Amino acid sequence: MQAMEISRTGLDVEWRRLEVIAQNLANANSTQGVDGKPYQAMRLVSGPKADFGNYLSASSGPLGVAVYGVEPEGLPARSIYEPGNPNADAKGFVSYPGIDHAAEMTMMVKTERVYEANIVAMNAARQMYLKALELGKRS
Repeated sequence: MQAMEISRTGLDVEWRRLEVIAQNLANANSTQGVDGKPYQAMRLVSGPKADFGNYLSASSGPLGVAVYGVEPEGLPARSIYEPGNPNADAKGFVSYPGIDHAAEMTMMVKTERVYEANIVAMNAARQMYLKALELGKRS
């Protein structure tokens, strides 16, 4: 059942990545975040649940991937001249997050494909386990 657990951790991470991407896209034209400061594009940081030595040990439990955290991407803001906007500075410029829609959509498609690959791997493992049970019943 370890193969299914590994795929499940992958599904969890990619689902969370999709949530972060959706949040970035939803706030692409926001001048302020919830805290009143300009919104910063975020990126999910993920990686293996354990270090490489644990993967080599025979006694390690189910491994996979985990979310390490969500960090600001650090992109510079876009300044647009909108003197009538209440969030404009003294020169009439409004700062918007430096989010690239095309890059976010590309990341979303890549994440969706990784998510689907984990589902395929989980289904393949399920079929192998069912076949093993079936073979065990025959003997």
